[in-house]
Amino acid sequence: MSVAPTPVGIAHLTLLRLSPPDLVSTAAAAGYDFVGIRVRGVTPAEEPWPMRPGSPMCRETLRRLADTGLVVRDVEFLPLDAATGAADWLPALEAGAALGATTLSVAGADADLHRLTDTLTQLTSDAAQFGIRPTIEPISYQPLRRLADAAAVATAAGAAVLVDPLHLQRAGDTVDDVRALSPELVPCVQLCDGPLAAPERLDLPPDPTTSRAPAGSLLQAEARLLRQLPGEGELPLTALLAALPPGTPVSVEVPHARLQASMSPLEFATATRRATAGVLDRSGDRAAHGG
Repeated sequence: MSVAPTPVGIAHLTLLRLSPPDLVSTAAAAGYDFVGIRVRGVTPAEEPWPMRPGSPMCRETLRRLADTGLVVRDVEFLPLDAATGAADWLPALEAGAALGATTLSVAGADADLHRLTDTLTQLTSDAAQFGIRPTIEPISYQPLRRLADAAAVATAAGAAVLVDPLHLQRAGDTVDDVRALSPELVPCVQLCDGPLAAPERLDLPPDPTTSRAPAGSLLQAEARLLRQLPGEGELPLTALLAALPPGTPVSVEVPHARLQASMSPLEFATATRRATAGVLDRSGDRAAHGG
């Protein structure tokens, strides 16, 4: 019996300096199957791409999607804090629907889990009208950092969970915690690598998207600038993939400022895709080189 290929995509944070249409073209040339698009700025230093439906950049992105055959699975990224409401997420949902996205990535920036659940429930209801399901990502430097808490909030709200191996490791969660999740709760998994131990200090290069020294916590700086290519670190990636249903789509999120400084975007995207294929090979995925 033939095995369906595991879809492999690239998250926008991997090459955030690229505009959405250029990300599509680069991802297609590197052999990816789908992309994630950042349709709103996340940090104060980010200049948001003008991706409202009908904008020139949105139309150009759609043209390149049609030309390459790639699809947009995910749009990002919205931290849900105590003040987040429909005015924050409706523009992202509208942009996502125009691009054909099926998920919107969010994070739990509210330490009150009851209020966070209420916010995510409202978002999930609004997102359903656009054919989009929110995926909440437990992030090691956000109030919602543990996988079990994310799963409980997502289940109560009718949303899903986005698993990231670096944040999983930094928060103290394990592959066994991933295996315990209901399969329908994880529509996609992110892939990157890094050391098992959290860094005590970092000699950080400038953020390639802003050319400025990074701000924020040590864990945030590591996550945004110093992830390693899949298979080049110590994270248990093959075990993570084995803990999920076969064929779960993989979204590669590898911002690596030093390596990117020495490569063109296409060279970096190609190296990242090749490294991901190696991990999929070792996990027993016979379609690792598809795309």
